[in-house]
Amino acid sequence: MRRELKSLSKAENKAVSDIVRESIRRHVALERFRALRKSVLPYAEAQGILTDDDVFRALK
Repeated sequence: MRRELKSLSKAENKAVSDIVRESIRRHVALERFRALRKSVLPYAEAQGILTDDDVFRALK
């Protein structure tokens, strides 16, 4: 993995630490999103919102 990070670092002209920091930031954001989604899912289902298309229709 270290080799891959160094290769990516060179290709993107970014420090390895910046790539790792960005990856951790994205992971934390994704986990927060999943937790939020899980907590509101029962309410959405009760409203008949089951798919992404249902969400988009509800937002129009």
